[in-house]
Amino acid sequence: MDTATAPTATPTATPLTVTVVIGSNRHGRFGPVVADWLLTHVRDHPDLTLQVVDVAETGHLPTTLAPTPEATTALAAITPKLSSADAFVVLTPEYNHSYPAGLKNLIDWHFTEWRAKPVALVSYGGLAGGLRAVEHLRQVFAELHAVTVRDTVSFHNAGASFDDDGRLKDPTAPDAAAKAMLDQLVWWGWALKDARQVRPLV
Repeated sequence: MDTATAPTATPTATPLTVTVVIGSNRHGRFGPVVADWLLTHVRDHPDLTLQVVDVAETGHLPTTLAPTPEATTALAAITPKLSSADAFVVLTPEYNHSYPAGLKNLIDWHFTEWRAKPVALVSYGGLAGGLRAVEHLRQVFAELHAVTVRDTVSFHNAGASFDDDGRLKDPTAPDAAAKAMLDQLVWWGWALKDARQVRPLV
């Protein structure tokens, strides 16, 4: 990753609201370990205020995209956190060379909530580190008129990267990558927020 060209985030009086989407709902998932690390970085960033949406806690969203009572109840807890967000960080594993079905379902239940907002992507997996899932998500978010930031954070052989207490064995590179990614997210977050206020996307 080339951090020399990364945009510099400028501290502001009012932090941006960022919603972190934890994208795995698989039984025994490793996602919470990576999420704990990620959420610490978001909380520590002076320009961001955190909200969390966990796909594992949205099990009542039907795949038919039908407005059932169960869907209405689930969306009441999810949609406001997406709608009020100025930016997003999506954490995804890689399942069979792509991202989880539960994450796609949550994305598909919404449209305007993503429009003209930036999305940062963090992934984990085996040898590929979840990067194939990331590339698929870039296509999805482009269709929704969202902007994915260039830099990502990926954990190759994620299970071996963390110790038994959930701490990174060598945090140097991931921590630096997270800072660069979040700084880019802040830059895009303010640029797009200002643009939406001046000229809403039609």
